[in-house]
Order: sequence, then structure tokens, then C-alpha cells
Amino acid sequence: MTNQAPASSPLAGDPRFSGLLEAAHALQPKTVALRRQLHQNPEQGLELPLTQAAVLSSLADLDLRVHTGEKVGSVIGVLEGARPGPTVLLRGDMDALPLQEDTGLDYASRIEGSMHACGHDTHVAMLASAARLLTDRRDQLAGTVVFMFQPGEEGHYGAKFMLDEGLLDVADRPVDQALALHITSKETSGVLRCRPGPIMASANSFTITVTGKGGHASNPSDAVDPVPAAAAMVGALQTVVTRRISVFEPTVVTISRITAGTTSNIIPETAELEGTLRALSEASRATMLAEIPRVCEQIAAAHGCTISFVVDAGYPVTVNDDEVAGRVHDIARATLGNGHVNPMTNPLMGAEDWSYVLQRVPGAMAFLGACPPGVDPAEAAPNHSNRVHFDESALPHGVSTYAAFALDVLR
Repeated sequence: MTNQAPASSPLAGDPRFSGLLEAAHALQPKTVALRRQLHQNPEQGLELPLTQAAVLSSLADLDLRVHTGEKVGSVIGVLEGARPGPTVLLRGDMDALPLQEDTGLDYASRIEGSMHACGHDTHVAMLASAARLLTDRRDQLAGTVVFMFQPGEEGHYGAKFMLDEGLLDVADRPVDQALALHITSKETSGVLRCRPGPIMASANSFTITVTGKGGHASNPSDAVDPVPAAAAMVGALQTVVTRRISVFEPTVVTISRITAGTTSNIIPETAELEGTLRALSEASRATMLAEIPRVCEQIAAAHGCTISFVVDAGYPVTVNDDEVAGRVHDIARATLGNGHVNPMTNPLMGAEDWSYVLQRVPGAMAFLGACPPGVDPAEAAPNHSNRVHFDESALPHGVSTYAAFALDVLR
């Protein structure tokens, strides 16, 4: 077996990208300062007053048109280039997670029960520095850059709210391409990963309530026990995935919570199952959203029970545009170097509300590695862990990738 050299970029040597990474490194003190300010003061959900104020302050000396959300705590910055042309959208999400931080960092969260465990603080800081870098290069831009600082990604539909409030209309012309970066501790620091097509799954949470008839545990024949019915549903839902969904369409149904009863000698009237559905195609998603209640209803009937099925709207599949994803790799190779690009083979089964933007605009999501120094990425605490730690030396790679993407679209 021979080792193949990393693919070179057709954009190698392009003068538009000359000095971008160096300029991003020069901005590192500002990038880190904003990131740490946000990390110490994490906010959850759609209203993020401290975070919004920090973003507005970071953009205050830049020549941008700035908009804030009406119903959510969003910020949009609009940079007009020196000449007319297309519009490019760059996103950084801003919200934190309900976790108690346990990293021991000297800039750890000061807010009880709240932590930037998914790296959104780094996304905001990288995007703010990219706005500064691109403002300095306004004369190279033929078109408009929209900087999207988004609240409520963690299950709150923040991107959808921003779309509803006119995100794609702020430039007075359609958005032509879009890019979001997402940091990850599970990849070598500074390495960018992307892929064409589905890159993240859809996500739906659901609750199944099984109703029978309560009674004394010593005399189950006088009751209608919902617990055996619920137990049978767990196994059946795993089987239906393998029998109704193609093996080439990864789909996951996980029952993550079962609740029934109050003590050992009472048969409860109800049992409740809660779970999640993940899929990489909308067809598989629709099939399983129909199959889950159908299977459970029939199992319940066989046990003399009934069910109710409640499902949330959930995020769609995040689907990268093939051409844009390929271009992101080319841009990263030209800007960061061949050794800092590692194309993704498989998508992730996590979900993202960036999916709503990609339903309307050709674009991509890419992942930026930030595994801490001296740690094997396979052993690093993952995103959403209360011990996750991101290497800040990766941030200039994200800043320069954002900027290079905009320069490429607005050439």
C-alpha cells in the first residue's frame, strides 16, 4: 500500500487568500478575549442579553449596518463591498447548554448550571473577527456579506425565527451562498472537515404514553398492565427500523427514558416512553414518524392498552450543497494548507437548525477541529460534555476560513 499525498487546491497561490491566516493570527487577542468573555457568561435559549451586548460591542467600530432581532436576541451585521455583486451569509450561533461546567479552566462559566459546552462562544468570536478582517478588505469585495449571530440553536429553532424575521432580505438581494462553521474537540486542532450532501441528521423527540388499568401487583389478571406493553414496544421499534428502512439510509430510534409506577406492589395505570428519532433523509424520517405510532398502537392493542403519541416538530436533515462543500475544501486547502483538510466520510447523527437555512440557500456546514494539545481526539471529552475543552489556537483557522469563503464568493 502506498501513501497518497493530500490533494492540492486549485486555488493554491490565489492572491485573494494571501495573508489571511496571518491576519487572523494577528486578531487572536481580540478573538480569545471575546470568546472567554462569552464563556464566562453563558446564556441559554432565544433571549441572550449579555451575549447580544458583547457582540454589538465587538462590531461597534466596524462600518456595518447592524440589525437586532424583534422577537429573539439575534444580531445581523451587513458589510457592503466596494462593488455590487452577490451576497454571502456567514453564521455563528450564540447560545449555551444547561450543564454545570467541570473543566477547571480559569475562565470557566460563572453561571450556575449553564455552560458553553458546544463551542458556540468560539463560533461567535471567530465570526466577529472575520467581520473585522473582511471590513479591512472591503475594496476586494464585489457584493455583500451578511454576518448572522444566532440565538437558540440548541433546540429552540433560532435559525427559523431569524428567517421568519427577514434574515435573507437584509441585503436587499437574495443570498447566494452560506457557510456555518462548527468547532469539535474530536478532530485535530486546526483541521477542517466537510462533505457534500447530508452532513447532520434530522431530530425528533417523541413521547408515547401507554394506558392500561391499574391494580394490585399480586393480582395482575384484574388489571391491564401497561408495563409489558411498553417493554415490548422498545424491542419492536428497533426491529421496525431494520425492516422498513434501507440499510443504506442510516436511521436511529432510541428510547432513552421509561417511567412507570410508584412502588413494588401496584400495577400502574400508565407507562411512558420518551425517545429520539434521527434520520439522514426526509423520506426515512417520514416513514418512521408514521411507523412508530402504528407499531405501538398495535402492540398496545394486543395487551389491551391504548397509546397516545406526541412528537415535536424537530430539525430537518442538514444537507450541504455538493458544489459549495467541495469549494469549502478547496478554500481551506489554499488558506490553511493541505494538511489541515480532512474530508468527512460519514455524516453525524446530531442535528442542527442551520438545516433551515440550507433548505433555502446553497451552502454548507463544516467542522473545525480543536482538540486540546496532547490529547488523542478519540479520547477527548466531546461536545455537550461538561468537561469539553477547545484549543483556542484553532480559532484563526476558523476566522480565515470564514473570510476566505466570502472573498471567494464575492470575487
